[in-house]
Amino acid sequence: MFFFQLSISLKFYKELQEHGADELLRREYGKYLCATPESGYNVSLSYNLNELPNDYSTIVNQASHLKRNCFASVFEKYFNFQSQGETGAKRAVIHYRDDETLYVETKADRVTVIFSTIFRDPDDVIIGKLFLQEFREGRKASQTSPAVLYTVGEPPLELRDCPDARVGDNVGYITFVLFPRHTNTQARDNTINLIHTFRDYLHYHIKCSKVSK
Repeated sequence: MFFFQLSISLKFYKELQEHGADELLRREYGKYLCATPESGYNVSLSYNLNELPNDYSTIVNQASHLKRNCFASVFEKYFNFQSQGETGAKRAVIHYRDDETLYVETKADRVTVIFSTIFRDPDDVIIGKLFLQEFREGRKASQTSPAVLYTVGEPPLELRDCPDARVGDNVGYITFVLFPRHTNTQARDNTINLIHTFRDYLHYHIKCSKVSK
């Protein structure tokens, strides 16, 4: 028999576990999820290649979303809070990089998702601001897109009570305001797909802009 194993290590996985990551992964991967991960990793999937169905494209696609599905537990939890009218839930705080943080909280009519990010170069602050201005302008063409807010130096109003929210000239905050049309059961998968990679998407375009100069 031939086996294929896929593993992932995330420094912040324990924080995701607090929001139901283990339960979501069991739901998504079932028998393919290893009870004990590979040494040095948080999650492992194992596939017996001799037992895969003839059309295994769905299994491959699902496996490729492993990191996304680790993140998804946080978003699903707070989307459910909003749909059920639970507004008193404690804000989720995920330290997804050494000096960058994800915040998620629920209000009566919305879910607010905030990414903090660090700009290593002063030019990156300017390019990031211009990119997000264009991004916001593009949103006006679609009434269904979420609101996007951007601040540099100081945390947004939603985080003024958060003691670990960073302050500095190279610190940026990107805020998404998600309404029920973005978080309902029909739309949430696509919302999670797009939003969990936004930080990387932003920094990718900043780097591309600098290369093209």
